[in-house]
Amino acid sequence: MATTHRAPIDEHPDLVELRARHDRAAATPRAQMIEALALITGLYLAASPWIAGFNGFTTLAVTNLIAGIAYMLLLGGLGNSYERTHSMAWAAAAIGIWTCVAPWVVAGDVAHTRSITSNLITGAVATLLALAAASAARDRGDNRHGARSRRSTADEH
Repeated sequence: MATTHRAPIDEHPDLVELRARHDRAAATPRAQMIEALALITGLYLAASPWIAGFNGFTTLAVTNLIAGIAYMLLLGGLGNSYERTHSMAWAAAAIGIWTCVAPWVVAGDVAHTRSITSNLITGAVATLLALAAASAARDRGDNRHGARSRRSTADEH
């Protein structure tokens, strides 16, 4: 009885190609720009109560701190986990939308000019960056699907 040696799944040619494609996509200037701006946006969101001067509103300050850290973790690691960008981007977009409505939703009277202005601008930028990341992930998925369709069409002829 002959024994066959099977290579580990990590060495499968399709998996190696997929990882290489993700690495190339994460190295594009667009992905790097989105990642850098997302890190800055998340950092500002986390620190905004102290920067804009509404840190006396404890509930909003804690909300912004948590949302900013979560946003940085979701989109800040874009280069390291580009294959999961699409789902992370939608979660980051939800954080951006939450940031816009937070001054009116969190407990206490926190809807003042500074907090509203800061949260609206930061939330809008965060949402746009998340949508850009989702778009980049979708474009990459469409290209992969298109390549698969072209291959199957070529195989039929």
